Amino acid sequence: MFIMGAIPVIFAILIVIPMIMPSGVPIDAANSNDVLSLEFSKQQMRKVSFGITERLAAERTELLSIQSDADVIYSVTNDGYPEPDKKSNLDKNQMKKLTALIKETGFMKIPTDSFPIREDVTEFKKFGLKITLNGVTQQVQWPEQNATEKFIPPILFAVETELQAIIDQIIDK
Repeated sequence: MFIMGAIPVIFAILIVIPMIMPSGVPIDAANSNDVLSLEFSKQQMRKVSFGITERLAAERTELLSIQSDADVIYSVTNDGYPEPDKKSNLDKNQMKKLTALIKETGFMKIPTDSFPIREDVTEFKKFGLKITLNGVTQQVQWPEQNATEKFIPPILFAVETELQAIIDQIIDK
């Protein structure tokens, strides 16, 4: 009888624990010896037709480069014409948070599969990310989810969101 009564209590505990535990990646996952640098690109792509042939062309390209010393360079190119670069610095906590996100989520082990674009898609965003963490480099490119039939891992969207917040912060300065 005691064992039968304990089973619902155990299930209740298993349900409640994730609700009260903090969510997200712990910032202490990164240590002071970690060296992180990355390049994040975002391109607005359009299919251009030349009668018989078609090709993809980038209308707008944004490039965010973060060096290991937290120096940031943000570059934009519109229709082949570059705009002046914007330079900034990340504070120590932002850099630590970014490093922890990369380390704790297993980003460095994501397979570099290609994501084929559906035939009916004429415009989409394409993202690229090259990360070097402690001497190990990982490079991934992916389109927005509605441009491909393949599943895009959620970690790519999490890192994209974090880097987009950094871009927004630079633009607002």
